[in-house]
Amino acid sequence: APKTKEMIKKAMGGLLLVDEAYYLYNAANDRDYGQESIEILLNVMENNQDDLVVAVAGYKDRMDKFFSYIPGMMSRIGNHIDFPNYTADELVQIAGVMARELEYDIDEAGFDMFKKYIEERMKLPYFSNARTVRNAMDRARMNSAIRTFEKYAIQGVNGGECTVEDLKAITADDFQILLDDILTADVDKRIFA
Repeated sequence: APKTKEMIKKAMGGLLLVDEAYYLYNAANDRDYGQESIEILLNVMENNQDDLVVAVAGYKDRMDKFFSYIPGMMSRIGNHIDFPNYTADELVQIAGVMARELEYDIDEAGFDMFKKYIEERMKLPYFSNARTVRNAMDRARMNSAIRTFEKYAIQGVNGGECTVEDLKAITADDFQILLDDILTADVDKRIFA
């Protein structure tokens, strides 16, 4: 409760964003401190409407459940905005931006394979838009590093010397590993691919 009050005090006169607000409430634990935080927040929302804007955010299905557990929260939140998931093409563009910012190059075949991966990943639980892309890019970068190390350091291609372009390249093979993880994993493990 003290941390909740502290954050509310800092936000007074402005905006308080509670991202993934559903984590405040744990229906299985009646001694959970989240419930106390919610009660404080509801009280402040009711009594300080002119001094504070509260925005709660999260995945729609979880937010719907959150609102169903907390009487009065839904009526105190005046505007509900549902942001749709990105399309596969938009997520491919996001991957391109991430790669460029990290000074990596994805070739055309790499983008095509990434799109196949992301289309499959979107069908699985716990898909999280750009966060999923970031995780996939992290894995693809690691796959690229392993591929480059094996090619030049282990196999000795080009006398063991690689170029900057080799080090910066993310290829279809690097994304194929991610796609294979989804397509060949046990059903229980697929959500982690």
